Amino acid sequence: MLKYIGRRILVLIPTLLAVVFIVLFIMNLTPGDPGTLILGEQASREEIEAKNEELGFNDPFPVRYVNYVVDLCQGDLGNSWKTGRPVMGELLSRLPVTATLAIGSILIGSIVGILFGILSAVKQYSFLDFAGTTIAMALASFPGFWIGMMLILFFSLYLRWLPSFGAGDLKHFILPWITAACPLMASQLRMTRTSMLEVIRADYIRTARAKGQKESKVIIQHALRNALLPVITIMGINFGASLGGTVTIETVFTLPGVGSLIIEAIRMKDVPLVTGATVMLATFFALIMLVVDVMYAYIDPRIKSRYTRK
Repeated sequence: MLKYIGRRILVLIPTLLAVVFIVLFIMNLTPGDPGTLILGEQASREEIEAKNEELGFNDPFPVRYVNYVVDLCQGDLGNSWKTGRPVMGELLSRLPVTATLAIGSILIGSIVGILFGILSAVKQYSFLDFAGTTIAMALASFPGFWIGMMLILFFSLYLRWLPSFGAGDLKHFILPWITAACPLMASQLRMTRTSMLEVIRADYIRTARAKGQKESKVIIQHALRNALLPVITIMGINFGASLGGTVTIETVFTLPGVGSLIIEAIRMKDVPLVTGATVMLATFFALIMLVVDVMYAYIDPRIKSRYTRK
């Protein structure tokens, strides 16, 4: 198992190198330069060129890429061209908001989605199954910003129960959590239902029922455990995507998270901030998928035995 984890961590290195290359290449194609961004348009052309030379902006793209990778290996994400502060500090100040939003939404979406997915599979073709799949399709179809605005109109403006913006306390996260959880809930429900339907038709499930075991024990201990692998995969993908895909939610509810920071940095062509944020989110996503793979071994003994032999 340790060898497998080590190999997965080594695979992370070329992935991050590719992410850095793509982000730097795309930002290199956008107009603008850091000298003008930092000094302002009122600065002379000589001052702007001197600043660009100091920051290495005039170097060829391969040289800038190599220099950034060397700094990254030393744990240095550079300084923001706009504020002049370290990128790491900027990201860490915004990360708690994004992490709170992602964790809350994945918990709500997974718990509700898995429970309704199990009920839909057990009660196949019933009204509960039809209602659950219909709601899942609707939640997956509605855009996140529309759901967020509807929740603001009803719970904030009409009922005045919950705040509509800011990140003061957990009360401010209730509406963003629900908004972000809706598409996650839909994907978890569909995947859980599909996986459970495949498992409950298996021979060992019929054998367990024939032995007289309680239906709840058959569903939870036998069917659900064997149906968890694809469910956990979707959960991990959703969680990783939530860390970087909450831009719309953060914008609608005015949350100072990493997503809104990336949008601001792209508008200002703040290359170090955009690249650093992307590298951090890509690293988190890869580590989350690594945790999901390790969880496979504890859910399915066959996978653990294969890793042990290696």
